Amino acid sequence: MVPAKTANIKRIVSPEIHPVHNFEDIRSHLASRQKLTQNDPFVISFDLKLPAGRVQSLFLADLETEDGRRVLRMSTPVGALSHLPAEKCLRFNWAQRVGFLAVDDLDGVAYVHLCENRGYGSLTTRELDRVLSELGELADGLESLVSQGEDRM
Repeated sequence: MVPAKTANIKRIVSPEIHPVHNFEDIRSHLASRQKLTQNDPFVISFDLKLPAGRVQSLFLADLETEDGRRVLRMSTPVGALSHLPAEKCLRFNWAQRVGFLAVDDLDGVAYVHLCENRGYGSLTTRELDRVLSELGELADGLESLVSQGEDRM
């Protein structure tokens, strides 16, 4: 179980609700509120500030599904795959309501990422901010558990 830290985190959730139609809407919204650390045509990232000076990197990518729909993938690294037991990762996926664990490379090393995919049709700026905060907080808690409290991401 990941410790609840929600009360201590300055949320990035916007009080305003605006529909999100595409990746450029997301880029515009986040760039007005965060310093983007990556700003490529189909990928952006920023560092979410957490309590005690901790930071969690969040990545957003515009993807096209097999049927041609556009979706937003939000992801954040949790830890090196070699440090995480597969059974615990699969049990986490089974129990989780928001986010799922997946593997991708970071600088040539396989890393477990906490991810969430959302279609643009039902996404608003408030929902985007809420999901990003939730993913960042949850991933930071998982990272802290597997790295004995170090902030590696």
